Amino acid sequence: MRYTKLAGAAVAFCISLVPVMAYAGPNDEISMPTVEPGEREIDFKWGSQKSADGARGTAISLGLAYGISAWWSTEIYANYKQEPGASNSFDAWAWENRFQLTETGRYPVDVGFMFEIERPKDQTEGYELSYGPLFQAEWGRVQGNFNLLIQKHVRGSAAFDTELHYQGQLKYRQLEQFEWGVQAFGSLGPWDHWSPSAQQEHKFGPALFGKIRTGTGSAIKWNAALLRGSNAATRTTMRFQAEYEF
Repeated sequence: MRYTKLAGAAVAFCISLVPVMAYAGPNDEISMPTVEPGEREIDFKWGSQKSADGARGTAISLGLAYGISAWWSTEIYANYKQEPGASNSFDAWAWENRFQLTETGRYPVDVGFMFEIERPKDQTEGYELSYGPLFQAEWGRVQGNFNLLIQKHVRGSAAFDTELHYQGQLKYRQLEQFEWGVQAFGSLGPWDHWSPSAQQEHKFGPALFGKIRTGTGSAIKWNAALLRGSNAATRTTMRFQAEYEF
């Protein structure tokens, strides 16, 4: 019995040293490279993800953002999650900063940069940092976005890979109140040595967008998507985001 316990403890210790791969959250958003100075925003994000075995997890976040200048926007938000078979609970605080690096429309591609620091409730994860460039281009009524983000953990007791994630979307701007397109999210694994294709995460599918003006200088923007995942852990994802701008 003594040796069994020692062996079990050794296995648990070895597992704790194996780097953990972090998949994109079900309520992740497409970050924009453009900033509106002086704009305040209440942001709500919801996502639900179903695996191949039928287990479902949910994530919710609520944030407050402000456009400090023509090139800098900052947001603080709280994350909540519900693991399969568990109740909804607080997950993390996060502070996101977006920087607009080029004048809107001056060049063929608008460029920005995002830096986010997250403090999980589980302090063994330390601090999660996400950062990288944001790109946006327009071709007539079609708008495209593509972001490459590095995600890493610092000051944590658990081991995590430094990973490369991506976000992308294409949308056709038919009307301000209603637009349609596609969205995609994914993780390629370690940034300097991508995981085998079977272990990578790719989620993509149709998306809808809209903006409802509620008064002078205020509006509600929303987008929703139904995404199909490439692996058993993220088979189907539904996501929704609403922003009240004022």
